[in-house]
Order: sequence, then structure tokens, then C-alpha cells
Amino acid sequence: MSVRTHSVHARIARPWVPAAAGRAALLIGALDIVNGVVPRFRTSRISEIAGILPGSVTTLAETASLLVGILLIMLAHALRRRKARAWRAVVVLLPVGAVLEALRWRHPLAASVSLLLFGVLLLSRAEFYALPDPRSRWRALGNLIVLGAFDVVIGWVLVAAHARDVGLGPGDRLRQVVLGLAGVDGPVGYASAHAGALVSSSLAGLGALTAVTTIHLALRPERPAAALTPGDERRLRAMLDQWGGQDSLGYFALRRDKSVIFSPSGKAAVTYRVVAGVMLASGDPLGDAEAWPGAIRRFLEEAGRHAWIPAVIGCGESGGEAWTREGGLGALELGDEAVVEVAGFTLEGRAMRNVRQMVHRVERLGYTCHVRRAGDLTEAERDRIHAAAVSWRGTTAERGFSMALGRFGDPADAGCVVVTAHGPAQASPPAAGARPRGGEETGDVRAVLHFVPWGRDGLSLDLMRRDLRADPGLNEFLIVRALEAAPELGVTRVSLNFAVFRAALARGERLGAGPVSRAWRGVLVFLSRWFQIDSLYRFNAKFRPVWEPRFLVFPASRDLPRIGVAALRAEAFLTPPRLRWRSLPLRSRR
Repeated sequence: MSVRTHSVHARIARPWVPAAAGRAALLIGALDIVNGVVPRFRTSRISEIAGILPGSVTTLAETASLLVGILLIMLAHALRRRKARAWRAVVVLLPVGAVLEALRWRHPLAASVSLLLFGVLLLSRAEFYALPDPRSRWRALGNLIVLGAFDVVIGWVLVAAHARDVGLGPGDRLRQVVLGLAGVDGPVGYASAHAGALVSSSLAGLGALTAVTTIHLALRPERPAAALTPGDERRLRAMLDQWGGQDSLGYFALRRDKSVIFSPSGKAAVTYRVVAGVMLASGDPLGDAEAWPGAIRRFLEEAGRHAWIPAVIGCGESGGEAWTREGGLGALELGDEAVVEVAGFTLEGRAMRNVRQMVHRVERLGYTCHVRRAGDLTEAERDRIHAAAVSWRGTTAERGFSMALGRFGDPADAGCVVVTAHGPAQASPPAAGARPRGGEETGDVRAVLHFVPWGRDGLSLDLMRRDLRADPGLNEFLIVRALEAAPELGVTRVSLNFAVFRAALARGERLGAGPVSRAWRGVLVFLSRWFQIDSLYRFNAKFRPVWEPRFLVFPASRDLPRIGVAALRAEAFLTPPRLRWRSLPLRSRR
């Protein structure tokens, strides 16, 4: 590892100064807000001296102090993340806050703490090096909602603390706050002229702060979201043509909502997406394994420049060893991938009895199966299959990141394999209370599997979806038929679904399992109500696969909660509200 990379990660691993500065900024900001909205916190032995200054000066100072406190709170998290812009803003705000405290002749201790933090930040300038995150103008709406709600809460407290009539109803107070944020006087009277001026100027300042920051976020240049350029995609496809057989997840690096970093030699690459301050890669690096260290080092350097947390989900053993060796990262077994060797697959034997019976039942009901390369589909067939799969998904979130391609029918993906089940137009009725999905517009397509290439002789499952009205067993039927057709396609191995915590589930159900193993399995089974943990493991196990472990790579244990949230967001298990929709791609293995 280069000296530069080592030094960057040494700083990230010991974030005492930025973390302490962020907490201090948060504390100072909170105190400024409390002092500004609660009258009894503003009294002091020398408060009478403030009368020497004109009333407007002290009123504006109190209002400005409140606004400075809000800004410090807004910047505290970015300061903790070593953002250079946050450092510059806080360095300006701290002396301003100290001057405002001096104008108010109150709380010299608070002003002293502000100046002390100001000095520490100046001396520690080198610790705040991180570049800004990629951003979207939709942050302007988030700023308006969050800061607007904050304004209403603070305004409510201000009005309640200074109103002359203590019997005011909630409606009157809310109207006073909303009007005050717009700079308009409301129906509430105050105990004194000074109190009225303070509340009016504070509300107007809060409204102005919200408006200015929202307009700034809306008008500033938007940084593009992660996306592969056509040139990047061509280079990645060339790597897959030569080294694509190394990792079953390699083809998913071609998702077009990822960014890519290449090694200095150009023979290896890492694709990633930044989610919630986490630089999230998936699978093993692409390309020549001898060039992986160069791509990994560049990945870590980029994470260091932005103070992102580097993490990898779903890498194999070879990739995990490279990440831990080159980056000094830790690894945690995340689960197992089910890989079926085509030559050894058979429906014969007692172990395959359940699958065999389900396949025969589906055939007796009149279902048939077609296995084709995506490039062999006509345009009408692609459109019909795409429409069917989208309609079956309904309104649920489109899931996938590490093991999903995110599109269907693209001419560049002609090597993918599409497996479809066809049957009677009227299948079994849906369960009671279930809303039928799909319909006659899907034709006779009842289920679909989509596989992406895994080198020259493998396939990796990308999409598994079926009509909810169709008979059970269609997924098993399609997988069996795909495995039986694999030799004609030149395929010797097929990767199925990924089973999270598969080893823990298997240990917990064994005879003689200890209480810890049984308890952990119980937790996973409970979580399966939402995340398909146990059910996916049992589905995969039907096909007697070889289990290949997959790992999560991370810098430190304290980062795991944040990485977990980022991974759930990337895979769309946690989905914040969205205000725009694009044409719905097909992704998610299940």
C-alpha cells in the first residue's frame, strides 16, 4: 500500500478531532438556540448592562445568535465527516457567534468556548480535507421540509414563551408562527415591545434562512448521479470477455447507475455507488487479478478524499482476501451463493422428490417452457415479457444492486438467457383478499427468469418473477428446465439466489445445536417475514447446490450500522419517498 493511502486511512481510523469538533459545534448550536427561545436561560447578573446598548442592537444580536445556532447544528455532521466546506463555514460562524454574545453582554463562557473551538479548528485545518458529496437538487426539497418543520417548532416555543395571553389556542399560535416566518404580524400580542420585536425578528430570520438555503440548494450546479459512460461500459465488457469467469457477480458491474474506478494499468476496475456517505462496491474487482491491488488502492484513495466509508458487499473469498490485504479492512461472512453444477444435476433420488413432484404437477396442468438467449427474442416478445414482469411487480419497490442488472432486453445484453413459462390464459384464482396483477395484456406468459452471463460457460440469476395468479411450483419448473437446457447453451454452472446468513440457519436447525445458535436462527426466521432470509435459503437448497461464501468488507466495526443502512437502501429494502419515476427496469433476483 502506498504511503498516501496508508496515511489517509490512518486519519479516517482515528477521527478524534473532527468528531470532537462536530459534537462541540452541535452543543454550541443547541445552546445558542436554547438561549434564544427560552427567556430564563438568557438572564444573568450583568444583564442590566445590555440596556446601555440600543434595543434594536440587542434584539438583532439575539436573533442572529439563534440563526447561527441553527447553522452550526446543520453543519455539525458534515464537520464530523471532515468536509472542507463545512470547516470553512464553521470557522466563519464561530467568531460571529462570539461577537453576538459580546453584543448581548451575556454568557461570556459560551463565547469563550466558541473562540476555543475556533482556535482548535484553525490548528487542525489539515484534518478537514474531504470534498463534497455528489448531490441532487432534490436536496432543496428535503431542506425545505426539515428546516421548515424545525422553524415551526422553534417558533411555537418562542410565541408560547413571550405571548401576553397564556390562553391562546393551538390554531392562533400556529397562525402566528406561519405568518411570522413570512415576515407578517399575526394576531398574538406580547408581554413587552422588546419581546414582540425579538419574536418577530426571530421568526422572520428563520423564514429567511429557510428560503435562502432552499433557493441556494435548488440553483447550485447539480452533480450528476452515478452512471457508466459508454466508454466505461466498453472497457468493462472487454474485461468480462477475458476474465468474466472469475466471479458470478461480474456482469452486474454493468449496471448503468454505478460509477467505476480503473487500476493504473487499466486491467482491473471496481464499480460502486455512494449511498448515505458509504462508498459501496459489490462483488470482486473486475479484470486481471494481478491488477486488483491498483484498483483497490484507487478506490480507497477516492473514499479518503471524500471521507466516505469504503465497503464491499457480496465479494467472494479471492476478492475478500485482496480487499483485506490491500486496504487493511475487516471481513464478515454475509451468506452463501447457491451454485449448481450442471453435470451433476438430476431429478432422480429421494432428495429431489419434492422438486420432481412439483415439476411434474406443473407439466400436467398444461404449462410449457421456453429457454432462449435474449438476442433471439423478437421485439414483440421482449415487450410482452417486460410488460408482464413489471405488472407482476406491482407497486413494490424495484430491488437490487449487487446481484441485479437493472434492465431487460437491451441489445447489448444479447448473451443473457430468458426462461419463460407459458400456460392457460386463466390460471388459478388469487388468494382471498389479494389483488390480481397482470392480465390478458401479458398473453400466456406466467413466469420469467432472466440470467446474465458468467464468463463463457456460466449463468447467474438476475430476475425471478411470476404471475401471482399462476399455480405454485413455476419457479422450480423454470429452474429445472433451464438446468436441463444448459448443455445446449454451452453452460456448465448456474448461480442461483444468494442466501443471507445461510450458515447460521443451517447450524441452528442441526440436531444438538446450542442455545446461541438456536436463538440466532430464531431471530433470522422472524426477520424472514420481511426479508426472505429463511425462505430463500430453503428454496435454494432444493436444487442441491454448492454453497459459495460471500463476504462483507468494512473498515471498522463502528461503521457496520451505517454500512448496513446504505446496503439496504442500495438494494431498495429501505426506500425514501421519490418524486420522480423513470421507466421501470427489471432487477431483483426474487
